Amino acid sequence: MRVLGIDPGLQVCGYACLDSEGDLGTIVEAGVLRTDGELPLERRLNQIAEDIETLLTRFEPDVVAVEQLYSHYAHPRTAILMGHARGVILQKSAAAGVAVESFSATRIKKSLTGSGRASKEQMQRTMQTILGLPEPPQPNDVADAMAAALCGANALSRQEI
Repeated sequence: MRVLGIDPGLQVCGYACLDSEGDLGTIVEAGVLRTDGELPLERRLNQIAEDIETLLTRFEPDVVAVEQLYSHYAHPRTAILMGHARGVILQKSAAAGVAVESFSATRIKKSLTGSGRASKEQMQRTMQTILGLPEPPQPNDVADAMAAALCGANALSRQEI
C-alpha cells in the first residue's frame, strides 16, 4: 500500500510518500512544496496544483492522507487561505482517481503519540523513532505529512476507512 501524506499550506506544503505494510512503513520521499509569497493567490494555487500533480504522477499512491483544516476563530483569514490550498490538493487527487482520506490533527497526533495535543517537536521525535530516521524530520511540515501518511496507513490496515 502506498500512501501520500500531505500537510496542506499555502506557503509551505509538506508531503511524504510512504510504502506501508501493516503498522510499519518506509518513507520513499518526503519534503516540502513552497510557493512565492509575492505572487498573486491564483498563481500560488496553480503552483501547488502543478506540484501535487507531479507528486501523484511520480508516486502513484493508492490513497492520499490529508490533514483536515483546523482554525482558531481568531485567525479566519489563515483558515481561508489554507482552505484554498487544501481544495486544490483534493481536486488534483480526485482528477487523478486517487482516494482521499482526511484526518484531524488531533486524531493524527493521538494515533501516533497517544496524545492529541502533542507538540511539533514531539511529533518530529516520534516520526524519527517510528521510521528509524537518523534525525528528526525538518521542517515540521514534513513530520506532519509523515504523520498523516502513517495515520492513513494504520487506518487502512485496520479497515477503519
